[in-house]
Amino acid sequence: MDYKEALEYINKTEWFRSRPGLDRISELLVKLGQPQKGMKFIHIAGTNGKGSCAAMTASVLKAAGYKTGLFTSPYLYRFNERMQINGKQIGDEVLAGIVSRVKPAADAMEDHPTEFELMTAAAMLYFKEAGCDIVVLEVGLGGRCDATNVIDAPEVCAIMNIGLDHTAVLGDTVEKIAAEKAGIIKSGADCVLYQQQESVTEIVRARCGELGVPLSIADFSEIHSEFDSLFGQSFSYRGESYALPLLGAHQLRNAAVVLEIVDVLRRRGWELEQSDVEHGLYAVSWPGRFELLSDEPCFVVDGGHNPQCAQTVADNLAHYFPDMRRILLVGTLKDKDYRGMLDILDPLAGEYICITPASARALPAEDLGKYLEKFGKKITVCDSIKDGVSAALDRADEGSMVCAVGSLYSVGDIRACFERY
Repeated sequence: MDYKEALEYINKTEWFRSRPGLDRISELLVKLGQPQKGMKFIHIAGTNGKGSCAAMTASVLKAAGYKTGLFTSPYLYRFNERMQINGKQIGDEVLAGIVSRVKPAADAMEDHPTEFELMTAAAMLYFKEAGCDIVVLEVGLGGRCDATNVIDAPEVCAIMNIGLDHTAVLGDTVEKIAAEKAGIIKSGADCVLYQQQESVTEIVRARCGELGVPLSIADFSEIHSEFDSLFGQSFSYRGESYALPLLGAHQLRNAAVVLEIVDVLRRRGWELEQSDVEHGLYAVSWPGRFELLSDEPCFVVDGGHNPQCAQTVADNLAHYFPDMRRILLVGTLKDKDYRGMLDILDPLAGEYICITPASARALPAEDLGKYLEKFGKKITVCDSIKDGVSAALDRADEGSMVCAVGSLYSVGDIRACFERY
């Protein structure tokens, strides 16, 4: 099996769907020799911020000299981004070899694993055989029934900001969703929680109490911004100063969770010097999250895809571009709450350019344009993402900026356009 064949196998449409439950992944990993056993993990769940938290945490651990695996989803350019060791993506040949071993085990199962389960199993093999000291593991969907939850107690269970997303699967209130995400908490681990509404905190606190798990909650009152620009920011947390290339106040909150994870790891015996923590945060790379792609004209891209993300984007637009006309380049998935997102973003919008994300679940640009007519602003519908970027740049003048928002499935193609500009 070569690389192309490996991707074709994993991405077969007949198992490219979410079916919560641990039976299939557990059976598959048994067939593969239980590679997840004996490994050290940091397990991160949440509606928003878990990818940023994972990237920062992995960067800190790498800076401290640990061989660090990172498992995330989705990807921007290539499937290989989902499995990294010390910032380097899995090689094509290595991935093909691992999938060649996963395939016969999966095909022998009466209930065939899903795409995400196949990917999780491949990642476990990869990290185990590479000899990772620790793996930062991002939950795919929910927590309790997510394939990543097949692991034994990790070093740290981290739960990030919780909002309404995937409600058909996880529940229609933040409390129900919090209960699902708190399902990653296991006896023998520590838990770190993003500071949030009390009803969510109580659910996590109760789960920790049942299992005897120590709980640490980030304290956002301890965050103090020291410098903030379109090219990065610096801040202090609990009296120590740090620099971060990621933009937005929300990333400072995510970083506070990372710093709480660092404190927990230190208590558990991991050696993390302050200089390593500082360097790890300074060196982190996490594209597509309110990322500045151009400053002449200013062009920002954000993969936010739910109302909570939209509020963060709106706050950032008001903060970084208070006096500029904002051109919104929008593409979204039809199964997301794009109506709620656009209600939040519209007060910041001067005009809209509509695109169709690269996903079978995409809302067609034409349909998006028809919906946006309700706001009474100029709308341009484009046939491709490339055309949308060109139209946005053509429309931007000295007093304008562009913000691309609505789906991570558009980010890779949008970023690729800037290789020409």
